[in-house]
Amino acid sequence: MSTGTLACTVKEGVKLYFYNIRSAHVEKARNLAIERALLDALGQGISAKDAAKQAQKEGAKAAKLATRQAKRIIGPIISSGWDFFEALYYGGTITEGFLRGSGTLFGAYAGGFLGEARLGRFGYLVGSHLGSWVGGRIGLMVYDVVNGVNFLLQFSKELSSSKAEVELNNANSQ
Repeated sequence: MSTGTLACTVKEGVKLYFYNIRSAHVEKARNLAIERALLDALGQGISAKDAAKQAQKEGAKAAKLATRQAKRIIGPIISSGWDFFEALYYGGTITEGFLRGSGTLFGAYAGGFLGEARLGRFGYLVGSHLGSWVGGRIGLMVYDVVNGVNFLLQFSKELSSSKAEVELNNANSQ
């Protein structure tokens, strides 16, 4: 197993760990709200069926609030920073690291948001992970396109300057 494979394995493990922390926080808030709402409704003498419905609504509200209140979602931030430094470690430029890290950050947030909307906690974990990977690749593609355009611009300048030089030499020799 090479160092790069080991580093990638550790990175993916760290990302999953931090994504799971956020999901666990939301689930804990939901379960606590459901428990409190059930106790409160049953204490008021409401039927078990109605109490369960009311508790589910309270749980959904609490999960939504916990998701909103998560001021820092550390998983995407760590993933983004890791991709930035990984790009630098493997000989990339700061621009390449920045674009890859930015893509990872936005991809992880978007993937987590979409995944959670569709599949809940598991969807957040999978969506964040896939979004992180796709976003990082998109960031690298943007870097490659910008680098290619820069190369073409420099090539055309060199071509035009060498063409002008050849014309100047032809004019001087006549």
